[in-house]
Amino acid sequence: MTKKIFITATGTDVGKTYISALIVKKMKESGYNCGYFKPVISGVTEICGHLIDSDANYVIQQANLDSEAEDCVSYYWQEAVSPHLAAKRKNQQIDIAKIKYDYSQACKKYDYLLLEGAGGITCPLIISKDEKYLLKDLIWELGLSIIIVADAGLGTLNSTLLTVEYARSNGIDIQGIILNNYESDNYLHWDNLEQIETLTGVNVVATVKPNAGDIMLLEGLFKE
Repeated sequence: MTKKIFITATGTDVGKTYISALIVKKMKESGYNCGYFKPVISGVTEICGHLIDSDANYVIQQANLDSEAEDCVSYYWQEAVSPHLAAKRKNQQIDIAKIKYDYSQACKKYDYLLLEGAGGITCPLIISKDEKYLLKDLIWELGLSIIIVADAGLGTLNSTLLTVEYARSNGIDIQGIILNNYESDNYLHWDNLEQIETLTGVNVVATVKPNAGDIMLLEGLFKE
């Protein structure tokens, strides 16, 4: 059975794609059959239905995956806005069943699968009079555990604690927290790491310095 992990973050532009690429690259270099799947992506560049610049392209290139970018996503849009709005502006309706089917197909290809979210854990996929479906609903329905990517700097305590508590209140298992842009000689970053673990009870499983090309991970982060 495929082991999976879902990468989310405390917000947009915290470094989910960067961290996802490092993890998949590490898994591949360690000899694991690891793939990548991102249900929805906005802010892409495409030509004739072929993605040439997107988060998926970045992960594929960095991790040297034998995949086409458009095969790693269910929905993508050129406008860099929330998925629910991007779909609305294209007169589309995101079909959660399609996402789940694509996910199931990816699981058949790989022994390990990393899924990357869009924005934070509350990112809306569908908002209408009849339905409100957020990213946390997809994570819960797929039974996935998450890793939360947080910035190491000022303000991270508030955003990290809120994300942890929201995930817990929605029955989502948290495997750990990764601090991005971590500077080992910065006393604020030291204290943020200590207080995050103290206040949340969740382990910081990795720290990643700015422009790092590698990541050290604990075993057991991917779950069946």
